[in-house]
Order: sequence, then structure tokens, then C-alpha cells
Amino acid sequence: MKNQKIITIPKAIGFGMIDIIGGGAFTIIGAWLLYFFTTFVGLSPIEAASIVAIARILDAILCLFMGSFTDHFYKNKLGKKFGRRRFFLIIGAPLMLSYALLWINGMGYLYYLAIYLTFEVVVAMVMIPWETLPSEMTSDYAGRTKLSTCRMFISAVGTFMATFVPGRLIAIYGENDPNAYLFNGIFFAVLFMICVIISYFSTWERPLTPEMLKELEKSKADKKVNPVIFVFGLFKEYFSTLKVRAFRKHLAIYLLSFTGKDIYNTVFVFFCVYCLTLDASVAGSLLSLSIIGLPVTLVAGFAFVKYGPKKLLVSAYSTMLLCLAATYFVFVFNPSSKIAILFVIGTVYQIGRCLMEFTPWNIFPFIPDIDEMITKKRREGLFAAVMTFSRKTTVALSTLCVGLILEFGGFVQKQADQSPEAITTIALILFLGTGLLVFLAMLVTFTFNLDKEKHKLLVNAIDVLQSDGDINQLSEETKFIVKDLTGYPCEKLFEKK
Repeated sequence: MKNQKIITIPKAIGFGMIDIIGGGAFTIIGAWLLYFFTTFVGLSPIEAASIVAIARILDAILCLFMGSFTDHFYKNKLGKKFGRRRFFLIIGAPLMLSYALLWINGMGYLYYLAIYLTFEVVVAMVMIPWETLPSEMTSDYAGRTKLSTCRMFISAVGTFMATFVPGRLIAIYGENDPNAYLFNGIFFAVLFMICVIISYFSTWERPLTPEMLKELEKSKADKKVNPVIFVFGLFKEYFSTLKVRAFRKHLAIYLLSFTGKDIYNTVFVFFCVYCLTLDASVAGSLLSLSIIGLPVTLVAGFAFVKYGPKKLLVSAYSTMLLCLAATYFVFVFNPSSKIAILFVIGTVYQIGRCLMEFTPWNIFPFIPDIDEMITKKRREGLFAAVMTFSRKTTVALSTLCVGLILEFGGFVQKQADQSPEAITTIALILFLGTGLLVFLAMLVTFTFNLDKEKHKLLVNAIDVLQSDGDINQLSEETKFIVKDLTGYPCEKLFEKK
């Protein structure tokens, strides 16, 4: 990208403000929503989990269309004026206030389903185009890492606030007052709106490429588009992303590890309250140890550039698995100093969790570069949509599974004391559910080979390809890297079509 703007720290922070939503809203939802629904609203575990599952599956389908929609939105008058990505930020900002409505007590099942679905749609409308912006704003590895590092730092702030603020409000209003959850929802809804506005004014998009300008002229000439052909072509495009070898591995790592984290967050409050007989405010305090993510994120940004994503992920997964084993020890032996031990374990776990969350979205801006080597196109929106669709689908299914297992394991809503079977079920979900998925993610990570040096070689190969250069200009190392990342030999990619 020629004549690209410099990524300054203030601009990078401004870009990252939206991840207050990613780190905040869904941490709160993961940790507290099922507990709120079953403890105060009176929904059964299956009913509570089905709200999340149904809303996220429907929203996931919408996400598939959203990514491609933003890729082509530059052909629209609004896209030309406000940007094909950033337009959705400015209209999504006021709609963030819908988050507060989710925490009103005493409403019916359909109300919570409708509100949660609305919020998920609003978030998708904002987050999918926003996730493409690092690739839009710069092609520089260090510049993108700066953007992603600031993003993950802000996300860590959001995660800390999402665990600390509810815990303090519960401590102030008491364990049995649902207003603590409502006031928490209002506070974060306003915060989300402000952050989206800041991000809009801190970002920009790359100029249209010659290929995009040609498509723009072609779209003016086309009068009608067959909707059946359009939908078929759209899904064909989505499946084409899986032809990129590095993206397949990246997606597996991302989904396995983040779903494992989701399971941990979903049952952790249940685990503390019913398995360890601790107050919900203590569970909130333990989760608020995520504040350690602030300095860890800064260190991780430097480590990502120096050591690459593989070492960071292996370190993260190893740390999380050790902490799960230590927590199991506390559950089985119930030591007298268990709260102090849990705080030590929780601190170390949050270090691993932060590294785990930091890395995949730092990798993501480089995936479209690998795809460009194959397709000669820029399809950031498409990959963001596939990532979001896959993530929301797995969250929906995992949440539903947790609800089903709790229900059939004997958990009874609004009951202070649970049966031994229910307690065992909660513990098994936490340890086996989280541990197995994190372990599988680590196995895939060992085969993932993208880092700064390999990306530099890839970009050089793209430049040679786009300038109609000769494949013999590439070194044997470059050819090997291109094949490893794309899944295609260079000879095939350089074929004239």
C-alpha cells in the first residue's frame, strides 16, 4: 500500500476502543448471563442457554452476508461518502444502548431472546467491518501489530471492567438484588456507544484498487442481479476461504481455544458458588484478576514480533492447562486457605488467557495477504465474516451444551443447595470441557508457521506476482513458505490465466 498513513499510538488506541465490546460485553454475558437468568429471572438452564444459542446461530447466518456486503459497499453512495467499513460504525453507535435492556428483571423468555438477538446483530454490524480495518489502514507488519496490540490492550481493559464492575455492584447491592445487573448493563451500554464513536474518528480505509474500480464500473452497467445466483456465489466465496491452508489452521486454533475459554467463563461462577461454596462476589473478584492482562498485553505485543505467534500460543495453552489442574486440586482437597490459593491460580490463569486471546486477532490481518497470493484480491470482509460466523456458531453450540448438561446433571434453578450429582457435573464441565479443547488447540498450533520473517517473504512474492514477474525471482525458501502458508505450489500460483 503506497503512501500509507503512519500508525501512531493515539490512532492505534482510537482504533482499538471498539474492543471494549469484545472484551467487555461478551465477558459479562459469558460469566453472568446464565447465572442471572437462572437465579433471578427463573429460567431453566436449557431455556437460558437456548436464548444465547438461538440468537447467536441466527446472528451467525447474518454475519456471513455482512462480510461480503461491506466488501462491496463502496459501490453504494453511502459507502463512497462514509467508507465501506466505517459507515457501519457510525450507525451502530447509538444502537449499542440496547445492551442495557438485556438486564431488566421479570420479563419473559421471548423478551430476552428478542433483545439478545438485537444486540448480537448490532455488534456484528459494527465488529465485522471494524475487524478489517488493520488490513485497510496499513500493510506494514509492525504497524498492524501496533494496531492489534492496542486493540488487545483495550480488550484487556474491557475484560477487567467486565469482571470488576459487576463484582463491586453485587458487593454493594447484595447477592440477591437484580438491580446490580441492571445498573451494570446501563453503564456498559453507554460506554460501548462512546467507544464506537471514538473508533470511527480514529480510522481510515485504503484507496480503491484498480480491480475494485473496474468492478465499480461494471456494477454501474449491470442492471439486475439474480438473487439465487448471488447467494450461491456468496457461499461459494465463503467456502473458498477454507482453501487457504494457514486460515484453516488459524480457524481451528481460534475456535478450539476460545470455545474452551467460553466454557470456563460460563460455568466458573456456578463452580465457585455451588462447588466451592463461595459468594458470587468472590467469583467476580477472581475473574477481575483479568487486570493482569493490561501489562501482559504490552509485553505480548513485543513478543509477537520477536518470537512469533506459535511460541506465544503454546505458552498460553500450557499455562491455562496447569491452572486447570491446580483448580481441580483445590476442588478435590478443599484446603482451608482455598481462597488465597484460588487468587494465585487465578492470576496465573489470566496471564495465559490474555496471551491466548491476544494472538489470534493479531494473526488475522495477515490472512488476507496469504489469500491475495492465491486470488489476487483483497477479501478482508469475507474472512472476518467467516471468523465471526464460526465463532458465534461454536459459542451458541457450546452454551447450549452447557445448559443441557447442567439440566440433565440435576441442576435446579433458584435453589441454593445443589445435589452432589449437579456439583460433579459443574466440575466436569469446567475441567474436561475447557481442558480438552485447549489441549487440541495446542496440538494444531505446533503446525502453524507464520511469523514476521515468513510474512515478509510472502509480501515479496505477492509483489512479484502482481507485477507479472518471473517465478525464478523467488528464492527456494520463499517458494517453500508460500506453499506452506497457501497450500499451493508457487508454480501453480504463477500460472497465467
